[in-house]
Amino acid sequence: MLSKTKFIKHAAILAVASLLVRLLGFLYRLPLTNMLGDEGNGIYSAGFYLYNFFLVMSSAGLPAAISKIVSEKIALEEYRNVKRTFRISIILSGTVGLIFAIIMFISAKFFSNLIGSPDSYYTILTLSPTVFIVSIMAVFRGYFQGLGTTVPTAISQVIEQIFNAVFSIYLAYLLVKISLPLGAAGGTMGTGIGALAGLIYILVVYINRKHYINKRLSKKTHKYRVESNKEIAIKIIKTAAPIIAGTAIFSMTNLIDMQMVNSRLLASKAFTEKEVTSLYGQLTGKYVTLTTLPVSISTALATAVLPSIASSMIQKDIKTVRKKIDVSLRLTMIISIPAAIGMGVLADEILLLLFPNHSDGGSLLKWGALSIIFLALCQIITGILQGIGKMTIPAKNALIGSIIKIPINYFLIAIPSINVIGAIISTTVCYIVASILNFIALKKATKIKPDFKGILFKPIIASIVMGVACYFSYKGVYNVIESNTIATLISIFISMIVYLISLAVIGGFKREDLMLLPMGKKFIIILERFRLID
Repeated sequence: MLSKTKFIKHAAILAVASLLVRLLGFLYRLPLTNMLGDEGNGIYSAGFYLYNFFLVMSSAGLPAAISKIVSEKIALEEYRNVKRTFRISIILSGTVGLIFAIIMFISAKFFSNLIGSPDSYYTILTLSPTVFIVSIMAVFRGYFQGLGTTVPTAISQVIEQIFNAVFSIYLAYLLVKISLPLGAAGGTMGTGIGALAGLIYILVVYINRKHYINKRLSKKTHKYRVESNKEIAIKIIKTAAPIIAGTAIFSMTNLIDMQMVNSRLLASKAFTEKEVTSLYGQLTGKYVTLTTLPVSISTALATAVLPSIASSMIQKDIKTVRKKIDVSLRLTMIISIPAAIGMGVLADEILLLLFPNHSDGGSLLKWGALSIIFLALCQIITGILQGIGKMTIPAKNALIGSIIKIPINYFLIAIPSINVIGAIISTTVCYIVASILNFIALKKATKIKPDFKGILFKPIIASIVMGVACYFSYKGVYNVIESNTIATLISIFISMIVYLISLAVIGGFKREDLMLLPMGKKFIIILERFRLID
């Protein structure tokens, strides 16, 4: 079983890797957006979201499901069942991934017309093989996480993104000279190359560690029943299905947005087809890309928390489960609340900094900043619920949120003055509903008494102070230097310092949180001197 210290360590590894992956994603999306523009971004995103849906259906639930099952079997010392779980997972995932990859490839023309983006045909073609590659890689990642290490997953993610970034930029640069749709397809080719590089790395790690893993899993322990291949396959499917369903529902909301943005904006007759594609490109290439950066940390925490909590639950260590839940919720809010406020305050300035050639879309960030908090909360509670065995609840709540989203989309997007902001408002409402329902279910299932002061109120107070400092520091620096780049970067730096100091002064940090930070122990010593930490 992962101890509390190890849990925090592995959560930190995934969080750092996810943040690095997101930052690399930013770096390659900057030149990509400047090459393709908002219209090219719209074509790119249309194909990518369809690919993401197929990816979700084929393998999204596997890392979580496999890590949960493997960690439970190790906690029970059923080592032969661990090996069988891994072997059956490879067969299942590989078969399903191959089928979906073939369907996506041969039906690319049909799907591009179905989603209202005929120009995305080439992006769908180039992304189809990636579905199979990722479905295999997902099994290895889940297996290693179940064995108690997030390092192979973290490193493979970074390698994947490095190759993705390099080849996406290079191929888009070559192909955009021929046509914009081919340029967008070039941008997606890097996704498959990156996934292949990540898979090769994790295969090499597995081959090198295979002897050690098999030796560890060959220990003679108590007598237990060895499960049949059929039993294991059913267990994998039953565990993965609710996770896939929940993720697929949220993935479907992206497809709903894509279809409704295209159809409702064109129906309003206030925009041309090219303008609609550009607005959709702003929505996906700027709003989604930027707001999911802080959320990636909560995603990493959710990934780490599932096998850890599952292991604690199987040993009926409820006290440890509650402590892990407390740490996860507090860290998620400490990160997401200031990110939301900061992004809302500097929306236009950030877009001008990142996309000097195509800086439109600041209003989308201002309206959508709130969604960061609730998406992060939704994801971390989903991971916790899955860890305690409540696999179907997040899927049901996601469905309820998505059903509420559709009519809001329908009416708001068609209003010309609102347009794609309607999709952002409906998405925020969707996440708010799903988060509240998930939280109610979590509280009922675990009987936890949430520390609302530490989870919500203290981060909110510190973030408000930070937001004020952010606004006035930007104005002050810009009045002196008149450079958006310098003023934005300095104000972000000042905001981070103000937030950390404000949170420390009001006692918002706990020791386990600070241990995640570089030089965390020294920070604790400083706070102890000023009696700012228990």
